[in-house]
Amino acid sequence: MRTTVTIDPDTEILLREEARRTGKSFKRVLNEAIRCALGGRLDAEPARVEPLFSRPLPSEFDDANFNELADEWDAEETLRKVSMEGGSRSS
Repeated sequence: MRTTVTIDPDTEILLREEARRTGKSFKRVLNEAIRCALGGRLDAEPARVEPLFSRPLPSEFDDANFNELADEWDAEETLRKVSMEGGSRSS
């Protein structure tokens, strides 16, 4: 589609500098800039998600609240540290 737009002087400078830097045409740089600004990254490959584990989580974790689980582990670790410090003190 052909249309007429008024580009601010500072924007034109940026577009021309990018065209010169990349060796792309002004038209291509302008279209890519608009696409990027309005539609996301250019030529982006779809994000690849790779699982951390080869199998699903064990069934006991299915309905677990992971924040609560982390708190429990943290509390257990704290109790372990406190009991170790208490046992190493001499009176």
